[in-house]
Amino acid sequence: MPWMKWLPWRFFVRKFATAHGFLDPLAVMARLQRFAEPSEVSEPIELLRAGVIFHARALMNSKVIQHNLDWVWPYWIERQFDPADVSFIPRAFSITHCNLSHRNWTAVGVPGSEEMPIVDPRGLLTPHYDGWSIDSWIIGDDGQDLYPSQHDDVIQKLDLKGGIAIETESHDDQAELHNRVWAELDDAHNNCHMRVRARHNTGGWLVVALRPCNPEGVAFINKVTLHSNRDRWLVDGKHKILFDRPVDRHHASDYHRGDIALYLRDESNESHAECDVGMATAAALFRLDPGETVDTLLTIPQACKLNKRNATSTWQENLDRHCTMSVPDEEMQFLYDSAIRTLILHSPHDVYPGPYTYKRFWFRDAAFMIQSLLHAGLLDRAARALERFPSRQKSNGYFHSQDGEWDSNGEALWIIDQYCQITGTKLKQEWLDPVLRGTQWIDNKRLPKDGSLTGGLLPAGFSAEHLGPNDCYFWDDFWGIGGQRAAVAMCRREGHTQDADTFQRQADDFMLTVDAALAKCAERLNRPAMPASPKRRLDAGAIGSIAAGYPLKLYPEDDPRLLDLVEFLLESCFVSGGFFQDMIHSGINAYLTIHVAQVLLRAGDPRCIDLMRNVAKLASPTGQWPEAIHPHSFGGCMGDGQHAWAAAEWVTMQRNCFVREEGDTLILASGLPPEWLNDGSAQKPIRFGPAPTLFGTISLEITPGEKPRVSWSGKWHDAAPPIEIRAFGYQPVVADPGVEMLELQPT
Repeated sequence: MPWMKWLPWRFFVRKFATAHGFLDPLAVMARLQRFAEPSEVSEPIELLRAGVIFHARALMNSKVIQHNLDWVWPYWIERQFDPADVSFIPRAFSITHCNLSHRNWTAVGVPGSEEMPIVDPRGLLTPHYDGWSIDSWIIGDDGQDLYPSQHDDVIQKLDLKGGIAIETESHDDQAELHNRVWAELDDAHNNCHMRVRARHNTGGWLVVALRPCNPEGVAFINKVTLHSNRDRWLVDGKHKILFDRPVDRHHASDYHRGDIALYLRDESNESHAECDVGMATAAALFRLDPGETVDTLLTIPQACKLNKRNATSTWQENLDRHCTMSVPDEEMQFLYDSAIRTLILHSPHDVYPGPYTYKRFWFRDAAFMIQSLLHAGLLDRAARALERFPSRQKSNGYFHSQDGEWDSNGEALWIIDQYCQITGTKLKQEWLDPVLRGTQWIDNKRLPKDGSLTGGLLPAGFSAEHLGPNDCYFWDDFWGIGGQRAAVAMCRREGHTQDADTFQRQADDFMLTVDAALAKCAERLNRPAMPASPKRRLDAGAIGSIAAGYPLKLYPEDDPRLLDLVEFLLESCFVSGGFFQDMIHSGINAYLTIHVAQVLLRAGDPRCIDLMRNVAKLASPTGQWPEAIHPHSFGGCMGDGQHAWAAAEWVTMQRNCFVREEGDTLILASGLPPEWLNDGSAQKPIRFGPAPTLFGTISLEITPGEKPRVSWSGKWHDAAPPIEIRAFGYQPVVADPGVEMLELQPT
C-alpha cells in the first residue's frame, strides 16, 4: 500500500527484533539480496506461498513424527527416519522435517478430470488432493504381521490395460497382501477404487487403516465415524469411504492414546474417534481364516462429479488417436506407453507438471508438455490447453504465470507456432492480438544497451528456479528470441508483413546482442561453452543454455558453443549417468538429462542412446520419474513424485529418435539403438506413428536384419519434405522424391 512508505515501520521492526536479541531482519534481507543481481522481483510470490505451505506441514511433521516412531508411518518416513537406512537424514537443527528421500508416487484418474488420487511405493492411497490416506496391513494370529511401509519384499507395477491401475504386492513366508487402485466413471460419478486381497497361513486379520498422513507428512483427520451398517466411514463429516461388506471388527483412536496400530489385538470395538489435534486413526478389520483369501473393495467418491457431457472421453478413446510405438525393448516400450498416459491424465484442461506438488500452471512446463502432446498426436488436448493462454496475459503483453520469469512470453509464442505448424492450421483469430502484444513485450522488456555485460539482454529475474539466484539468464534470452522468431513465422503466414518485418529486426538485434555477450564469456572462460549468465562461471546452472539447441534450435547442430557446453556438463555435472543439478534440486534430473541427450542426438553423437538408457534405469517401477532423484536412495528428493514434464520429455525423445525436423528436412531413425536394427531374429517390425511433424504426419516401419529396410508413408500439409535416414551404424542416405522405402547399408 502506498501509505506504508510514510510509516516508520522499518524502524519498529528493527527495534523490536534487536531489543529481543534477534538479528536485524532488514539487514539480513539486504545481505541476502546482495548474492543475486538486482531485480524487480526477488522471488515469485507464488513460490513463496507454496514454500510456506510446504514448510508449515514440515514443521508440523517435526512436532509429530520423531516423538511417535512407534506409529506405522508412510514408506518415506520409515526409511528417512531409520538410522540404518541409506535414506536416513539427520534432523538435528532442522526445524522442519519433509520428504527428501522418497518423493515417489503415481496418480490414477479419469481423462478430463481434475481429480488425481496418488499411490506411494508401498500402496498407500491418498484419494483426495493433499488429504489423508488409506493403507492396508495384515496382522497374524501367530504374531507375524505385515506392514508394507516397513517391508522390503514389495512389488509395485502399473497396469496399462484399460487405462491406469496401480498394483502393489507384499509378502513374507506367512502372509500375502495385494492391493489395486484405479479410478473410473460409475453412474456419472468419478470414483476411486481400492481392491485389497489378503491371505495368512495361520489366520489373522486384514486391516484397512485410515491414516492422518500422506507422502508429504501429516494430513489432519479430526473425526471419523463408522456407519451403523458397518459398511462405510465418514471422515470429518464430509468424505465417504464405502466398503463392499460390513467390517468384522473396528477400532478408532486419537493422538493422545496413540496410533490404532498399537491396539489392533484388543477386543474393544470403537466405532468413533475425535481428535482435537487432528491425528485420529481408524481400522476396519476383516477376518482371515488360516490359508483362506479375503477380497474386499473400497470405493471413495471424488469431489468432482462427472457425466458424459463434461467427461471428455474414455481412456480407450484417447489412446485410439495417439502416436503408437512398437519396439523390441520391453522397458522402452513400457516407459513410452506409461508416459503417454501421464500426459493424458495431466492435461484435463490446463496442463499440470504433476498430480500433487506441482498441480498448478507454469508457461515453462506447459510449453514442453504441449510440445509432447503434439508429438504424441493428442492434438485436441494441446489445443484446449493453448486456448487458456490469452486469459493469463496482462494488458502490457506479459504472459504471466509467476512474477519475475521472463521466459514465459517466448515459451507461449513458440508453442503456439508449433501448434499451428504441426496441425497445418491458421493462427486462431482470437490468438492474433495476444501474439502481437506478447512479442512486443519481449523487446520492450530488454535492458538498455549501456555497454555493460548485460546491456540489451532481458533483466535479472528468477527464471527457472533451478538455475540459481536472480540473474540475467541466457535461458530467458534464448526463449525471447525463439518467441520473436515464432511470431515472425506466424505473421508472415497470416499476411501481417509489417509486423513480421518489425519482429524480425527485433529478433536479429537480440541475437546479435546475445552472441556478443557469449563472445565475452568465451574470452573470460577461455572456452566456448555457454554459462548460465554473462557474469557466471560454468556451473550446473549452465544447463539452461542448452535451450538454444533443444528445443529452440537457434544454432546449428554442430555449433561449438553448444557442443562444448555438453562436454562440460557431462564431465562436471553428471552422477550415476544422469545430470545432477546442484542448485535447489540437489538431485539427478531425468528431464534435464534428456535435454542434453537431445543436443547429442542433433549432433549425431551416439552417446544420446546411453543417456536415454540411463534415464530409463532411473524410472520407478510404475514408469515414472520424480522431478529430482536422490543419488543414493534413488527415490525422489525434490518436486512432484510423478513429474509430468519428465514424462513429456521421454515421449519427445522417443519421437525424435524415430523422426525429427532439422531445417526443412525430416530425419528418420537417427536415435535408434543399432541392435534394434540388425537383429535378424526379430519377430515383429519396429513401428512408429502416425507421428505429427511440422510438414505433416508420417508413419514408419523398420524391418530389422543385416540390411534393415525403412519404409514410411506421409500425409503432408503441402509437398513432401526432403527425407534423410541417419541411423547409427549405417551409411546415411537421402531419399529421392517419391521414394518411401530404403535399404540401409552398414558402415
